[in-house]
Amino acid sequence: MNSTQATKNRCGKFQVHLRKVIYGFLVVVLFIVAWKIVGGTLITVKYFPSPEGVIKAAAELGAKGDLEGYPLSEHTWNSLVRVFSGFAAAFILGVSLGLLMGLFPITYDTIKVIIEPIRFIPPVGWVPLAIVLFVGFSRYVFVIWLGAFFPIFISVLTSIPKVESLLKDAVKVYGGSWLDVVRKVILPSILPEILSGSRIGLGSAWACIVAAEMIGGETIGLGRLILKYADLMMINEVVVGMLLIGIIGLLCNEVVLQIEKRVFRWRAKISL
Repeated sequence: MNSTQATKNRCGKFQVHLRKVIYGFLVVVLFIVAWKIVGGTLITVKYFPSPEGVIKAAAELGAKGDLEGYPLSEHTWNSLVRVFSGFAAAFILGVSLGLLMGLFPITYDTIKVIIEPIRFIPPVGWVPLAIVLFVGFSRYVFVIWLGAFFPIFISVLTSIPKVESLLKDAVKVYGGSWLDVVRKVILPSILPEILSGSRIGLGSAWACIVAAEMIGGETIGLGRLILKYADLMMINEVVVGMLLIGIIGLLCNEVVLQIEKRVFRWRAKISL
């Protein structure tokens, strides 16, 4: 490929990226306009949040902190630490158990009757048990781990049987051992599914942060910020916390997505 063609390709990619940014900006503007119209004409509830009220609340929280003086950055940092701690535990255990039960299906078939019912219990349902069994930071990790574990575990478990038998047979024909098959065929083949499951698990982890921080016993964290202002019916501040969780979750998803696109270029069209 000559330099002229490479320049055209770069320009084309830049234009596509710029178009996406512009469309995204327009969608946000339209959403805010619709929010303002609905809040001003169709909804007469006194506590319904407004765009300008949320912006003002965000500015005050950023400059002065919350009612107890904790800055917004401290709330955000504490929630980040809790989410990534729970997610890390879920990733390690989810991948390990997924590999074990995928490679040895008899293990999954044996304990399926226990695992599957637990999988359908929502993390919030474990809150009373978490209060009894854990204290402090471990409560956060436990609830968030529950939310992130099963998407990762199921992704790994179900991806192993999909690995091409021809590839595994080829390694065996050339004298490879069972460990060689796992290391050179199965693990590289399921890595895309591990990353996909991780993106889903990370989203679930952020979805559990409010429930986790509800029982942690501390007053710092985005979930606690939401609950604190909800008790006072200060809904604009509640929405600030909600938006921060949503934006951080979006950024985390984009980071994992970009890693997936770089590592597995043949999956470059993935955008969800």
